[in-house]
Amino acid sequence: MRVIFMGTPDFSVPVLDALIDAGHDVLAVYCQPPRPAGRGKKDRPTPVHARALDLGLEVRHPVSLKGTEEQAAFAALNADVAVVVAYGLILPQAVLDAPTHGCLNIHASLLPRWRGAAPIHRAIMARDAETGICIMQMEAGLDTGPVLLRRATPIGATETTGELHDRLSTMGAEAITDALADLDSLTPDPQPKDGVTYAEKIDKSEARVDWTHPAAEVDAHIRGLSPFPGAWTEADGQRIRLLASTLAEGQGSPGDILDDTLTVACGDGAIRLLRLQRAGKGAQDAETFLRGMALPAGSKLT
Repeated sequence: MRVIFMGTPDFSVPVLDALIDAGHDVLAVYCQPPRPAGRGKKDRPTPVHARALDLGLEVRHPVSLKGTEEQAAFAALNADVAVVVAYGLILPQAVLDAPTHGCLNIHASLLPRWRGAAPIHRAIMARDAETGICIMQMEAGLDTGPVLLRRATPIGATETTGELHDRLSTMGAEAITDALADLDSLTPDPQPKDGVTYAEKIDKSEARVDWTHPAAEVDAHIRGLSPFPGAWTEADGQRIRLLASTLAEGQGSPGDILDDTLTVACGDGAIRLLRLQRAGKGAQDAETFLRGMALPAGSKLT
């Protein structure tokens, strides 16, 4: 098929590769513009931009698609379909209507649960048992369009957002190639009105751990914010990012370290910290971390 690809971050790259591998004709790649990054604050292409250049594809990165000129340039590609995954711009109706089969979005949740910006984070933080991928026919509303194909997967008991992100990216790539291969026979399934939830963008103000919460909530909070922005706590005035954890046996005052393996008491129950990071240091497993910063039993996290 003649495809326009629209995506920006790492999550989108395997999808672009899958479209090429499946033999589709990618007419152009739309992504967010390069932005200043690194110490020198030089403009850095997005992951999709960089991959598209490697593949020799035309790259377009308009700041907006609201103008008639940009919309005309999009329509002039005469695409059969546009594939959209974590693009980052709202698509006006003229863009949604331009390809023969419209615009298909790869969304990382089981719609209508977790519409919006951060579905992977929110699914883990809410302790959902499963999540998945939906291939959705896009319309003007926020992730409200009918679903053409859905695939579910369990969320692992110790899985982080980073790990689930990578699994869902691969699932999305497989799902969209299957959907395009079978597009004429897929029936759009309108989303039910019941069960709608919104995955608000993650705010850094959410990241501090509240040890008075039950252990299951604290564990999900840590895993859901790993690796970015990273849940955090303090010990002796030093901020520590918490990147992996698991439920553990134990009781105590919230924030108390109960043993020499970083088991920490919560409002109800306890968790064991598995991966941590001090300011200016790399992420470390708990055993290595404790060699550089002593946190023996009786210490307290706040």
